[in-house]
Amino acid sequence: MAATKASPIRKSRIAKAVWIIVAVSVLGAAEGRQKPTNQLAGPAEVTFAPRVPPPITRSQPATVVVNLEVTEQNGELARGIIYNFWMYNGHVPGPFIRVRVGDTVEVHLKNRSSDKTHTVDFHFVSGPGGGAPVLMANPGQESVGAFKALKPGLFIYHCAANPMPAHMANGLYGLVLVEPEGGLPKVDREFYVMQSEFYTEGAVGKPGLQAYSSRKAAAEAPEYIVFNGNVSSLMGNAALKARVGETVRIYFGNLGPNKISSFHVIGVIFDRVYREGGLTDPVRNIQTTLVPPGGASVLDFQPQVPGNYTLLDHAVFRVDRGAMGLLSVEGPAAPDIYRKGK
Repeated sequence: MAATKASPIRKSRIAKAVWIIVAVSVLGAAEGRQKPTNQLAGPAEVTFAPRVPPPITRSQPATVVVNLEVTEQNGELARGIIYNFWMYNGHVPGPFIRVRVGDTVEVHLKNRSSDKTHTVDFHFVSGPGGGAPVLMANPGQESVGAFKALKPGLFIYHCAANPMPAHMANGLYGLVLVEPEGGLPKVDREFYVMQSEFYTEGAVGKPGLQAYSSRKAAAEAPEYIVFNGNVSSLMGNAALKARVGETVRIYFGNLGPNKISSFHVIGVIFDRVYREGGLTDPVRNIQTTLVPPGGASVLDFQPQVPGNYTLLDHAVFRVDRGAMGLLSVEGPAAPDIYRKGK
């Protein structure tokens, strides 16, 4: 049978139909390519020092929500010594936040202060002020910002409202871990330890309520240098705990705001040190590591002998100002490694 010749109108309709099918296919493919990979994971799990949230098991980036709240509250700096702390979520340091590289971190900041503006400068944020201009919240207000975690690492966060040094020195700081793809090498125990300085009008040891001294802060002369916001935060029943042969990781931050920390654990050689928070190229077999103000370090080690191990800033006179803690290790003796002679 001979083919019927199509009319010009029919040709036009066929061409139009083909164009529509192609266009829809192209748009659909483009939409598929542009579909966001980030899925809403809900609120980020946060913990308070010395606890650390568990490792992230997601294999894809997500949008995670971090809720922060600024309050002011009197608390114990040392036995018999009271200080008016400025806090994120009721703690000094603030919560440990754990996310994954590629995550979008949506931060909600509630400012409960009656007379001060507050914000957050996240060192993991790429952009002006580490997000501080976006998150600036006046008394009684709430601010919201969203920031993509582009690089893995262990990062400080702190308040950056004016006067920034005072907001930092009074307790508004914490740590964010941005895990690399695939996470970090597994360990048995993880701890959150943060060093910071307090500048009180009264000399170290003077009892009662102590006011913040801007004069001493400007002179870089702290009365107290402590771990986790308190002279005894890692002492006695609050000591860190592990067992012989377990792998231990300390996420260590130094808020400063002025002093470099020479962090050391007596009786331990750090197997891996991720210096200044970089997570890609650890150095090995380190005795003491320098951590600058506004910096952090990740420290892995494996205690071989039971007993008490002292954490300190090896600028050792700072121990008298509070820069000391304990790791209590249980387990069988190891006389081939450590013993008293006859």
